[in-house]
Amino acid sequence: MRLPPEEESRAQINIVPMIDVVFAVLTFFILVSLTLTRSQGLPVTLPEAATATTQTEAKLTLTITADNQLFLNGDEVQLSTLAADVKSRLAPGQPALVSIEADTAAEHGWVVAAMDALREIEGLRLGIATQSP
Repeated sequence: MRLPPEEESRAQINIVPMIDVVFAVLTFFILVSLTLTRSQGLPVTLPEAATATTQTEAKLTLTITADNQLFLNGDEVQLSTLAADVKSRLAPGQPALVSIEADTAAEHGWVVAAMDALREIEGLRLGIATQSP
């Protein structure tokens, strides 16, 4: 007696699990990149102000830490070269806003000296970063 030949099953690749893994990894990297962009500043304790308003046009951020170190957009700068560093980062003829993030423990003299150095730049506006109470 002759038996009918068995049909060989065709090999298949199921890509649905691979697509699920790719989307999970993509979601992970999107969420991680969003948290990294939010924490762009240095860790300083900002003073509280009930009448503070939001400024969204800050081009540069000057951070003054509790031990009176100056950072311009995360790069350490010296007080003597602060005005030149800011001028080199600004486009000529464009109005700009420098946001000052001074720690509550920073010496008042350092904040005033930094503001005085920045006021030498024509057309530059200053803002002081605070947090709501």
